[in-house]
Amino acid sequence: MLAHPGISTFYGTAFWLMALVLQAVFRSKPEYTMTIASGCLLVGPFLAMGLYDVSRRRNLGLQPQLGESLTCWDRHVPSMGMLVLVLIVLELLWGRASLVVFAVFFNTGMPSTTGVVQAVFNPDNWEFVAAYAVVGGGFAMLVFSIAAVSIPMILDRGTDAISAAITSLEVVFHNTAVMLVWGAVISLLVVGALLLPWGAGILLVGPLLGHATWHAYTGSVRWADTAVAGTAP
Repeated sequence: MLAHPGISTFYGTAFWLMALVLQAVFRSKPEYTMTIASGCLLVGPFLAMGLYDVSRRRNLGLQPQLGESLTCWDRHVPSMGMLVLVLIVLELLWGRASLVVFAVFFNTGMPSTTGVVQAVFNPDNWEFVAAYAVVGGGFAMLVFSIAAVSIPMILDRGTDAISAAITSLEVVFHNTAVMLVWGAVISLLVVGALLLPWGAGILLVGPLLGHATWHAYTGSVRWADTAVAGTAP
């Protein structure tokens, strides 16, 4: 980020605009937040791949360029398209499951944004909080396990979506404790960034996690023919 502040600022701004959209949806229609997030999930991986490309080029001793990072996915459209499609389907199912949980516990109608906050912090609604956490946590863990290293792997090696997803699942399975900590770090940083006024913290946290994810990939997947990026986890 310090070596290429302009590129990082561009991607940070893009993530920030996505966060503003999600916040606006949450304020007006909180029950649709997970559904609208699927649209961000369509754009997010392509933006993140640009950050991975910057870190990859830097590791190789090449000079990163914003234009090249914006188009680095064009040689991997089939694999990226398949992976993003799977993630969007999971996100839509996640959104639908969230609506079901809301409908079960709020059968008099969907609560407002204030109602959601009150419901979360109301001890009388612990069943709703527990159910929402279980459903959301299950989908979040599945999405995280599939995407943990799959997208940087596609960029690095041009592998197909299925192989990349399986490798990502294997990385999480064989390094469960470490990956849970990594997932918790991501969650805490993102939540902390969004709690700042206007969610401005995402301007910094977004590109930071993008670059960090590339290094998480190179640190967890080793390839036989190179020391920079790692065929088997």
